[in-house]
Amino acid sequence: MHGKQTGSEQQFMHSQHRPTVLITGCSSGIGEALCHAFHQQGAQVIATARRLDSISALAEKGMQTAALDVNSPEQIQTLTEALIKQHGQIDILVNNAGFALIGPSIELNAEDLRAQFETNLIAPLLLAQALAPAMKAAGQGKIVNIGSISGIATTPFSGAYCASKAALHSFSDALRMELAPFGIQVITVQPGAIASQFGATAARQAAEVLKPNSWYRALESQILKRAEISQQGATPADSFARQVSKLLLLPQPPAIIRLGKKSRYLPTIKRWLPNRVLDKVMKKKFGLADRL
Repeated sequence: MHGKQTGSEQQFMHSQHRPTVLITGCSSGIGEALCHAFHQQGAQVIATARRLDSISALAEKGMQTAALDVNSPEQIQTLTEALIKQHGQIDILVNNAGFALIGPSIELNAEDLRAQFETNLIAPLLLAQALAPAMKAAGQGKIVNIGSISGIATTPFSGAYCASKAALHSFSDALRMELAPFGIQVITVQPGAIASQFGATAARQAAEVLKPNSWYRALESQILKRAEISQQGATPADSFARQVSKLLLLPQPPAIIRLGKKSRYLPTIKRWLPNRVLDKVMKKKFGLADRL
């Protein structure tokens, strides 16, 4: 620990057990912010990313770091076995690693689609499978899946990303019911617009997806706009992470946590607006109101 301890930190430091938290995708954005937030509250943080050098600053703060490509079942198995041997169990797994495949759905290739679902859906499930046995043996544990309001309110040019997050939400719902008898809680976090490098990364990928002969070449600016829309008026990642970490450390956190800009607005209009009205709004916003 570095610096003055908060009340929460003191509480954990004087308890018999400090929660051990494993977080994926910690090189930037929400993942990095969650590492700092949990660490500041006294938890034992294990930060992971594909490149160990990208999380060296977290190690300097006293957090444990490890290299992990969430798309490698072998790495998942090797790392989780080592961590369970070291810590006994992981109290909280935060499946945060993910990316957004942006582009016209009709033009996405199979390789990119598989990568989207491998990272955003299959990897979280494999990590849950790897850590759940130790949680079951302990009679408690929390599996946290970072979804998105994009999994509730679909927008044009983000069909793959929205579908992957919607699928993750459904998997979380099933896991929440199936694992409850073993004392394992499953929490779905559905962020709104959170400040990060997420938009810039998605925009670079969108530019690669959009081919010269694309049906939507005339809408290139709107497609790139969709990639970066989550950064407009976005909630600071550290503020979001502080709120989320406090909720996740509660004995009984909410099953679904929605925080951040538009995290309540978009699900509400999806629920109450007729599809034809919502479609009209979305098509106009992204240049699809007229024939191309």
